[in-house]
Amino acid sequence: MRLPALARTSHKWLALIVAVQAVFWTLSGLYMTAVHIDIIHGDHLVRPASTAPIALNGLVEPTSLLPGGAYLVKLDRQVGAPVYVVDGVPGKMLFDARNGELLSPLDEAAARDRAISLYAGQGGVTKIELLDEVPGEIRGRPAPIWRVQFEGMWKPTLYISPQSGELVAKRHDLWRIFDFVWMFHIMDYEEREDVNNILLRVATWMAVATSATGAWLLLYSFRRRRRVRKAPAKAAA
Repeated sequence: MRLPALARTSHKWLALIVAVQAVFWTLSGLYMTAVHIDIIHGDHLVRPASTAPIALNGLVEPTSLLPGGAYLVKLDRQVGAPVYVVDGVPGKMLFDARNGELLSPLDEAAARDRAISLYAGQGGVTKIELLDEVPGEIRGRPAPIWRVQFEGMWKPTLYISPQSGELVAKRHDLWRIFDFVWMFHIMDYEEREDVNNILLRVATWMAVATSATGAWLLLYSFRRRRRVRKAPAKAAA
């Protein structure tokens, strides 16, 4: 096969394959630019953290909560009450800072109250469940975890840690769509995190090869036209 024919065939099939992925890149990129990233993150679902100081009068000494010591103790406010979030040897635990009572693991009622206190929307809770396995939309987080779903458009959902009462993640359908199109955009169809995976690199080099063969065919067409124009002139001479 002559080189021009080989380049033309290679360019045609490479362009066809790359064009399919280019459509996914374009559509996913359009969605990711059309919807503001703050909306995707779900910042509008959660009330701003309170900046009011917590009075220390009457609070128990945090060092007395774990005789064996703790790695980290954080004074926080949950559902309007002061609490200690303790990262100790057994793991994270939650204590009432006023009397030292162990609050964790949170039961369903406590998890519901905590989620309602965090939620910035108007709707009520439609579903709450304790998950022993972490769903894909919050992959990488520890289990068990409370999933609290609220009324409203896009199915707003908060994930609450039963051990610390902390907000672990916030999700809604716009985020879920983003996660889906992001998978096609970076071509990581499993973890949806690796932006340097082998498929993406192959597609990138295929796009480079398509451009290279197209450029070669363009130069070849110019040269061919020049030869065709020169031939009649010689014949006339």
